[in-house]
Amino acid sequence: MDPIIVAFQGVLGANSELAIRQHFGDAVEAYPCHTLNDMFEAFYAGKVTHCLLPVENALAGAVNKAYELLMDSDLRIQADVILHVHHALVAPVGVELADIKYVRSHPQALAQCEQYLKRNHFESVEWHDTAGAAADLANAPEPHTAAIANEYAGKMYNLQILESNIEDVQYNFTRFFVLGNDDPPKGEYNKTSIVFATRHRPAALYECLGEFASRGLNLTKIESRPRRNRPWEPVFYLDFEGHWQDPQCQEALSRLLQRASFVKMLGSYPAVKTSREWVGI
Repeated sequence: MDPIIVAFQGVLGANSELAIRQHFGDAVEAYPCHTLNDMFEAFYAGKVTHCLLPVENALAGAVNKAYELLMDSDLRIQADVILHVHHALVAPVGVELADIKYVRSHPQALAQCEQYLKRNHFESVEWHDTAGAAADLANAPEPHTAAIANEYAGKMYNLQILESNIEDVQYNFTRFFVLGNDDPPKGEYNKTSIVFATRHRPAALYECLGEFASRGLNLTKIESRPRRNRPWEPVFYLDFEGHWQDPQCQEALSRLLQRASFVKMLGSYPAVKTSREWVGI
């Protein structure tokens, strides 16, 4: 069996690498890339077998660049992965919590730990990446400085964990898509992701969505984005429960093709079934 090599954006120890290992196990090879575009280029160059694409965060919302890349790509969604994000305060060995004055991390991580930083009177220092902040601190320690990263990154770069779970809101989840060339086998619970554009007339979106409602298909996401080659004409990214091979899904998609001006299937894949109990609300 050929090895599984999964590209991700970031450096080793990033939350994306954690999501890769959560889905594929520890035997997988994680392939770090500088940007999301680099990740797709690595796939087309044959350097990796899959890509892991972050698409939305429960607190920060959608990753717009990710959806643009999906629109332009021929890769198929093979699974979704939901990672529960936890932040830790990490520092070089020997540094005490009382020594800390400055904390560096990605702006989003700093924002997610804002109240913790205020309580401790730490000064935020923006960095390009959470795991990168940990790696750079390990390579070049600075006085009175710590980083916010996940515990996995802290241990990877031989930093000590000063405090764990320092995020202000515990319900911080990031959703990723596993991308590849092939359509995956049908799972026990499935979702289908599509992108479509409506015709320019009254009730066009209502009629398109009605094809799902009339067949009892539950929509789990809908988001509009500008259509880059046609100003002021949006496209709609939609996720719904079910597999395209299910009769009611086939009927809905067939009718959508008749009503919409454009439809693209992004993938039909085994999905994580979330609930209020699952996220602990």
